[in-house]
Amino acid sequence: MLNKMKLTGIVFLLLALNLNVLHAQVNLNDCLFTPEDKSLAETKLSAFKAKSDMPLADLIAEIGLSFLGTPYVAATLENGVEEKLVVNLRQLDCTTFAETCLALARTVKLGKTDFETYVSELERLRYRDGVRNQYLSRLHYFSEWIHNNAEKKIVSEEPNLQGVKSDKVINFMSTHPNSYPVLKASPELIPALSVLEKEVTAAGFYYFPKNNPENLLRNLKHGDIIALTSAINGIDVNHVGIIVLKNNQFHLLHASQTGEKVVLSEGPVTEFIEPESKNTGIIIARPVF
Repeated sequence: MLNKMKLTGIVFLLLALNLNVLHAQVNLNDCLFTPEDKSLAETKLSAFKAKSDMPLADLIAEIGLSFLGTPYVAATLENGVEEKLVVNLRQLDCTTFAETCLALARTVKLGKTDFETYVSELERLRYRDGVRNQYLSRLHYFSEWIHNNAEKKIVSEEPNLQGVKSDKVINFMSTHPNSYPVLKASPELIPALSVLEKEVTAAGFYYFPKNNPENLLRNLKHGDIIALTSAINGIDVNHVGIIVLKNNQFHLLHASQTGEKVVLSEGPVTEFIEPESKNTGIIIARPVF
């Protein structure tokens, strides 16, 4: 709590000085990355610098395609309660893939090519209200990730209003703590986590159910970040990816666990919401700048 109060005080001071808080630089000593991660980020930022005038949606899709073949590795963010900021462009899961592409695209749109600005953008979208303050400050549930980043004007969730409201109870992490290394090692976090989960449940989310794919396709756009909603009790979404329009069909660009790398789906995204799947529908997070 004391650390959060100190951070709040710093934010107010910066506002008073009329500085741009949203793009304040992070302390790289409090981050986990390799020289290769830094080089990869700077190479991509330099490569896409000339395309800074491109629409954000197109830029995200192109950056995403540049990661094709990157290995899928789960749980790369887990590093203890203190939650150092992990910057890993060598190994991606479905969420970190979407975050990496979005943060890179936003950095390019800012006209920047430096690693520090990219890291700041990554931290801003990964954590609740852009403030990293230990493990529970991370936006673990993707429905909250969308809500919070909509509040930060990073994405829009307005397209989902054309779908239906879910009132699903979200509590998987607190009810399955042994599935999460940090919770298993630090069970004292579970009561606070339960409070956060109740807030996520109360907020709910709108989505496009799989029984009406035509409505989804009417509202989907190239470059959208999407989440596949889950039929599993306690979980909001199963998977995350980026929409790519190819041959007049919407395909899913994603870090695939089964494919073990970043791939572009051979078939349309609607194949992920077929009746027999454990996905109940799709949420759209439309990047904005």
